[in-house]
Amino acid sequence: MSRALTVVAAGIAAVAVASCRLDSRTDNYGEDNPRSYGVGHAVDSTRLAALDIDVSPTGAGLPPGSGSAAQGAAVYTAACASCHGANGEGKPPYPALLGGARGAFNFANDARKVKTIGNYWPYATTLFDYIRRAMPVTAPGTLTADQTYAVIAYLLEKEQVIPAGTLLDATSLPKVQMPARDHFVVDDRAGNRGGKDVK
Repeated sequence: MSRALTVVAAGIAAVAVASCRLDSRTDNYGEDNPRSYGVGHAVDSTRLAALDIDVSPTGAGLPPGSGSAAQGAAVYTAACASCHGANGEGKPPYPALLGGARGAFNFANDARKVKTIGNYWPYATTLFDYIRRAMPVTAPGTLTADQTYAVIAYLLEKEQVIPAGTLLDATSLPKVQMPARDHFVVDDRAGNRGGKDVK
């Protein structure tokens, strides 16, 4: 390296070190917190509750509310049919929701198999999570808990997963046994796959 480049590199390193030292000595930008950098703000409980809406496969996180297929038919027509079709058949690029083939088959080996709620979705509870969080695609997060329960009841009744007239809520939804549950394995990362631990 030339002498000029060595001098420039040394100067840059010295500035970086000085900057770090300056930051460590003068990081008291917030009045209440000596380690605050004056960026952001505390999240109030109302905003946090609005963001904390995840629902687990066990049903943990399901909100109060309920819905039936009869109520869900109107929700589906208003919020879902324009993309997913009047009968859940899908309108490309939006996928079909209903009517996929049933049985013991391997989706990984046949990309032509249509994945629908009745033949591919493993948990009814995470269906709630996804619909409430991401649908309808034009206005995600706008369905109420009652509307979400209702549209799920409508879809599951159409797929003959639940009996006609079933009311879905935080107690009944986790009890729904989805036809595709056995297509999936629990990713426990603790091992027992072929006798080897996954680390």
